[in-house]
Amino acid sequence: MNTKNIFASEEEKQSMRIHDLTFDFAKRIVALYRSLRFSNKDDVISKQILKSGTSIGANLYESKYPQSDADYLSKVNIALKEASETEFWLKLLKDSSYITETEADSLIKDCTRIIKILISIVKKVSNRIK
Repeated sequence: MNTKNIFASEEEKQSMRIHDLTFDFAKRIVALYRSLRFSNKDDVISKQILKSGTSIGANLYESKYPQSDADYLSKVNIALKEASETEFWLKLLKDSSYITETEADSLIKDCTRIIKILISIVKKVSNRIK
C-alpha cells in the first residue's frame, strides 16, 4: 500500500486541529489493523487497537454538537481514555515484536500528541464549568 499521500506529514501535523489529527491517526490505525490481519498476527489485539484507535476521533466528532458543556467534557474524556488504551496496545505490540520499533514509535508519538491535547482541553473545559 502506498501510504505516502494518505497520511499527514510531521510538518502538517504541527498545524492540524485535534479533529484532523485524530482522523489521520484513525487512518493509520486502520492501516495497522490491515497489516496485522494480512500477516495473520494476533486477531484479538488487532481488533482491540482498531476499536480504541478509531474511537478517539469518533468521540471527538460526536463532541462537535454537544447538548451541554458536561456532555462535551464527557465525550472528550472518553476520547482521552480511548487514546490511553490505544497507547497501551501500541506498546504491547512493540514489546511483543508484532510491529517494528520504528512503526510503534511513530504511532506512539502521534498518540502521545493527541493525549496531551485532550488533557489540555479537559483542563480548560473543567475550569470553565467550575
